[in-house]
Amino acid sequence: MKPIWIVDDDQSIRFVLEKALLREDLPTRSFTSSREVLAALNDCNDDNAPRVLVSDIRMPGGSGLDLLEKVKEKYPALPVIIMTAYSDLDSAVSAFQGGAFEYLPKPFDLSKAVELIRRAVEESQREEVAQELTSDAPEMLGQAPAMQDVFRAIGRLSQSNVTVMITGESGSGKELVARALHKHSPRAKGPFVAINTAAIPKDLLESELFGHERGAFTGAQAMRRGRFEQADGGTLFLDEIGDMPFDLQTRLLRVLSDGHFYRVGGHSAVKTNVRVIAATHQNLEQRVKEGAFREDLFHRLNVIRLRLPPLRERKEDIAVLTRHFLQQSAAQLGVEPKRISEAALVWLGNFAFPGNVRQLENICHWLTVMAPAQVIEPKDLPPEVGVMATGPGETPAAMPSPATLMMSAPQPHPPESSVVAATAGPESMPSYGSAATAPPQPGSAGEVVGAAWELGLEAEALALLASGRNDVWDALTHRFEARLILAALAVTRGRRIEAAQKLGIGRNTITRKIQELGLE
Repeated sequence: MKPIWIVDDDQSIRFVLEKALLREDLPTRSFTSSREVLAALNDCNDDNAPRVLVSDIRMPGGSGLDLLEKVKEKYPALPVIIMTAYSDLDSAVSAFQGGAFEYLPKPFDLSKAVELIRRAVEESQREEVAQELTSDAPEMLGQAPAMQDVFRAIGRLSQSNVTVMITGESGSGKELVARALHKHSPRAKGPFVAINTAAIPKDLLESELFGHERGAFTGAQAMRRGRFEQADGGTLFLDEIGDMPFDLQTRLLRVLSDGHFYRVGGHSAVKTNVRVIAATHQNLEQRVKEGAFREDLFHRLNVIRLRLPPLRERKEDIAVLTRHFLQQSAAQLGVEPKRISEAALVWLGNFAFPGNVRQLENICHWLTVMAPAQVIEPKDLPPEVGVMATGPGETPAAMPSPATLMMSAPQPHPPESSVVAATAGPESMPSYGSAATAPPQPGSAGEVVGAAWELGLEAEALALLASGRNDVWDALTHRFEARLILAALAVTRGRRIEAAQKLGIGRNTITRKIQELGLE
């Protein structure tokens, strides 16, 4: 197993952590300064690279925050835990903004420190599996004519550095197209950096894009490179560009025009050589007419436009995508891949997939956990696909849509918005109208959808308990809380205070949870 690297100039801290981790069968390697760590990183390979890095924040010869930035450049997925005896807000903010997995104030409870490191180990292992699956999997799948047009366009653009605008509904795979454009371009050896402009609060987005100088604002204890600098020589993917704040659009236009920008709080222009690929699910021409998007920026981005078709327009691909996602889900869970019958594929082919390919992927993951037999039949499909369980020899009956069920079920008050069946992302989570709306009534669509995710939760809990883990409560609670917060932030377009109000929690609580769950 890869070791846990511990960096601290205090020998007693290193000794205590080493012994505690060895009792947990976690190998360690210790260092006294960031210089030693950087030298070791230059000499290591994939086999002896660290699984987790635990670093003090104040050490002679370089701070833990500087080390964090340099480590993240080489190993962006490596979980880094920052320790410090100076438990101030600025250090915590800087650590999280620099990509730290967690912040551990000294003195710490040893059992909690070990638990935190074990969580980081599990996160690292999940990232490793995900990277292996991504590298082994084909870039994109599709035999439908609409997808073949997309593949041909990617091929024609393979020797070009031209700016590309990708349009398509949420969940249709716009980032996959952007990655393919990068991989088959002259910049393939350079970095591919992606940022979702709709998922980052407005007051942080400028720093995320352009970086900041030390002291530019409270918490900016060190200079930080933004995404434009990180993508130098490669490709920057700006997802959901239609949601970018208007004042930042002006700065983006300047970068696209001459390749120069200023870090937040900076006085010297920074030069960058980046190919920009943008994506949106919105009608940008309409946004321009409404005055919400700059017309000159629209024309600068809209050099080549690629439209990615929704899944309902490429139903020929549903079968091959389903089999691929079932294989992928089985590999992630370490189980035998399930097969799907032709009858079940017919039902999937008749479903509209409002969440597109992402929704199909989630359905396949649900089936891998929930389908009772090795061969998936129509009766095994989740409720939102519209199939009810039947007896032997019976023909599956179409289930009324969730919206129909909601309208026909007895309600204390008329619903303020129809319920949408659970789909792939926060943008399509079930909605019950205002916060004051009564909980789902018996027989309502909310009950159908609720039963589906509750059964999924129960299956996941049983699987984790059977594996012998003793942190099931924390593991599932963290995932549940993260989904709730991400869904609320998606609804409020990243406005934290409004998201906290909708969730019924305090704004300090949501800020703390975002930090604890690594959602920054």
